[in-house]
Formats: sequence, structure tokens, C-alpha cells
Amino acid sequence: MLLQVLGTAAGGGLPQWNCACPGCAGARAHPHRRRRHASLAVRVDDHRWYVVNAGPDLTDQIEAAPALHPGPRLRETPVAGVVLTDAELDHTLGIARLREARTGVEVWATPPVRHALLNGLRLGDVLGPYTPLEWRELGPGPHPLGDTVEVSALPISAKRPRYAHALPPQPGAPGDAADDLSWVVALLLHEPSTGARAVYAPALAAWPDALAKAVEDADCVLVDGTFWDDDEPVHTGISPRTATAMGHLPIDGPDGTARRLTGIRGRCLYTHLNNTNPLTDPDAAEHTRLAALGLEVAAERMVIEI
Repeated sequence: MLLQVLGTAAGGGLPQWNCACPGCAGARAHPHRRRRHASLAVRVDDHRWYVVNAGPDLTDQIEAAPALHPGPRLRETPVAGVVLTDAELDHTLGIARLREARTGVEVWATPPVRHALLNGLRLGDVLGPYTPLEWRELGPGPHPLGDTVEVSALPISAKRPRYAHALPPQPGAPGDAADDLSWVVALLLHEPSTGARAVYAPALAAWPDALAKAVEDADCVLVDGTFWDDDEPVHTGISPRTATAMGHLPIDGPDGTARRLTGIRGRCLYTHLNNTNPLTDPDAAEHTRLAALGLEVAAERMVIEI
């Protein structure tokens, strides 16, 4: 299995356009620290890739990854479609940037995410005059992506994006589906021919037993690294709420993910870093602390072979 990291930043990227925090200021002064919105590309056969989450800088990410460049025919592209972990703007606005697609855009999403994009963002109405969206339902699976990779969705959170808070229930959904954990999922990627397994979970509000089992079995895990500690949003002044209250388990602390991930057999990398996270500074002491635990921070444009 071949994975291409397209981006590793949380909402707004690094630097964020309206922020002068140390992380953003550092990225402006040192361009090599810049990070694009968290996204991943998965190769599913010799010439086709699926993009996991489509941020507003998606086409820039494609240009920075030669394996995703078009050719040899005029409008031939190896990008086969998009797989979504949730309906957040930072993970979906890039779908609109694929409007030049000649034969439509294949989008894998859970029913609540599809409902939000079609009836909240009206993405189908907006893109319809340009190219059709071809929806595929993402669930427990496994679902085949191309010839070599299967994807399964592990529901982990009922957190809706802000624009979908007042969205009417989707037809046929039980009740108002307010507790539907498939609003946010972790993706389990499996290559049956080799047995390779990867977990991609850029947003984690909880650590259910099923996720713990998937992480233990994985060869590679890319996991939510939005905040270093639970109090980071408060002490940096970006929010009165803690990291956990904002829907992200912190890295450090007694309930942090570093404690849960230390000692797993697979390679573990943090992604989806907020601009306030000290890990955005490559010289920060927190990198040394993670390295001592056998944990890493995903780098922009890195290629991972499992």
C-alpha cells in the first residue's frame, strides 16, 4: 500500500491568513514550516489514487504530488475520487475545485455527510452545471477502492459542522439522528493482497474500543494531532473551550492519545496540527518527547509505503 501525505494542518492551514500567533508568524518567516489542510492520497492500482478529504487547497496539493499529475492524454487524471471522514468545510470545500472533471467526481461519504453537503452546502446544485457528483455510501464495509485497496468507516463522533446544526433530518433517518456517530469517521484501509493495514483519523473526539483494536492491528496510523494538550485553546486565547470540548483528543496528558499509542506495533504519525500547536515548530522540545515514545509528526508531501 502506498500513501501520499498531501497536507497536515488543521482548519485555516499554517499560516492562517488572519492569525499572528507564534506558529503562524514562524511559518511566514520560515516557509518550510508551512502546512496545507490535512489530506491523504491512497494508491489503489498502478495509475489511480483516491484523495482522502478535499480541503480548499486541494489543487495545490495535487500539483505538489507528481504521482497525481494528469497525463499522458490531455484530460487524463489518476485522481479517481474523494473519500470523506466528515462534512467539515476544511475537508470538503476542495470538491468544488474539481469541477473541471469531464465524467463526474466520485465521492465516498456516510449518509449524514452526504445529506449535509447536498442540503446544507447545496454542493450538488452548485456543481451540477459543471460536473455531476457520483455518490458512494461509506459504511462499515469493506468497500473496494479500485483493484487493490478496501476502505471501511469506523464511526467515532456525532459532531456536526456548524452549517449543519439546524439542518432538517435526512429522509428516512431515525428521529433527528442527533446521536449518529457517523458524522465523523476514522478510515480503515486494507490491502488484501499484502495484508497491509492503515488507519486515518484526523479528527478524534473519543477513543472507542473498535478504534483501539484497529490501531493495534494497523501497520501505519495517522491520527488527530490538532492540540498538544487539552488547555491549549484556552491558554493561547483562541477559544474558551478545551480541546476535548472542541472535538479533539489532545496529544499529551492522562487522557491524551500519546499514552494510548505508545508501544503499538505500527508506525504512528500525528496530522491535522492546529496553528497553536507547538509541534508546528520543528525545534520544539515536544518533538523530542514524542520521539522518545516512538511517535512522529507527519511531514508535508511525505510518501509512506506499507
